[in-house]
Amino acid sequence: MTVTVRYAPSPTGRLHLGNARPALLNWLFALRNGGTYILRLDDTDTARSTEEFARSIEADLVWLGIAPAAKFRQSDRMALYDTARDKLIAGGRLYPAYETEEELEIKRGRARLLGKPPIYDRAALALTEAQKAAYATEGRKPHWRFRLDGRPVQFADLIKGPQTVNTASMSDPVLIRADGSYLYTLCSVVDDIDLAITHVIRGEDHVSNTGTQIEIIEALGGAVPQFAHHNLLTGAEGEGLSKRLGSLSLSDLRADGFEAIAVALVASLTGTSLPVEPYPDLAALAQKLELSMVSHGPARFDPAELESLNARILHAMSYDQARPRLPKAIGGAAWNILRANLTKFTDIEPWAKIISDRITWMPPPEDKEFLAEAVELLPAEPWDETTWSSWTNALKEKSGRKGRALFHPLRLALTGREDGPELKSLLPLLGRKACLDRLS
Repeated sequence: MTVTVRYAPSPTGRLHLGNARPALLNWLFALRNGGTYILRLDDTDTARSTEEFARSIEADLVWLGIAPAAKFRQSDRMALYDTARDKLIAGGRLYPAYETEEELEIKRGRARLLGKPPIYDRAALALTEAQKAAYATEGRKPHWRFRLDGRPVQFADLIKGPQTVNTASMSDPVLIRADGSYLYTLCSVVDDIDLAITHVIRGEDHVSNTGTQIEIIEALGGAVPQFAHHNLLTGAEGEGLSKRLGSLSLSDLRADGFEAIAVALVASLTGTSLPVEPYPDLAALAQKLELSMVSHGPARFDPAELESLNARILHAMSYDQARPRLPKAIGGAAWNILRANLTKFTDIEPWAKIISDRITWMPPPEDKEFLAEAVELLPAEPWDETTWSSWTNALKEKSGRKGRALFHPLRLALTGREDGPELKSLLPLLGRKACLDRLS
């Protein structure tokens, strides 16, 4: 069958690692099945939706490697929702209710005291036209509820297996507020029907909504898509991620220097039966990851795992891949030597300075004589990876030093750092003149 999926974020905050997960799982499913991926911005919450957040979402998806075939905004599709509203009213499935929030809370409290579930009692269905007119005279405007069938709604979840949601245990959901604005539930269903969405892949926190949405789809005469509810990505301590708090936002991860593919792999593979390991691109991952591999257990994000994966990706990155982003001082030979020391790509910048700039430092008094001997014994060029060994062997014999006392002062003099690549590889990159300057 033709596959069409959608990712439908609300532009009320920045995307974080948690809501990148459904964006990526939908994209991977579309790639695997040669399907269509639609970006739909659910921007009916006019109080909190902003153009800045909308642009940020699109930029984050591009950075991750997601290229939607089409983009829509719910704010441009009000005529569709109006038509669906009228159809549901005409069919007797959408009815006006006039209770205030305070009155509804009193009803819920009374039900709890009686040991009953606090669901709506459908009192509005018994209102006469005279009673409705009286409410209108008072200035009350109704909200509109969808009349559920109150039955077990069954569906085959592509991740969780067979599911049953009994709508008899639910309140008839409000689809239209008293001010006439639409809630997410109606708009989402209408869009899924209109855009011919075949698969809805989303977080498991939406499972309980699915029964309601299937009933609305059927009431509107639409085709029910297949559903797949994945486990939610949480923080290291199991806490939920909030886009309004900016937890692990994609823009921050990008600014921190993480590779897009590393972030995408962690967001996709955590909480699946596949190991979190490097892939060349998302297309390669799409051929391996199936929805059935998504675990039913928690998907806990480990920051150390992201750093480790990012490092592994950089360590395997070819010079041709890295070249457009490299400082001028870093050529192919330097990249091949230095990449094994990188955790983030920006870690290359101080090494570019070490290779190309003058280093000044003050050695401790006890090392001055030793460094003078190092200058005296420094071999003539040309240099290769054997130069370091022949030089330090000669130094060892003359100075009597060995181990850390031999190597540490040389590393500090030549690089100004306690760590880094093997000096046998770095020495030819620096060259004899630079080494003489630094040893002196």
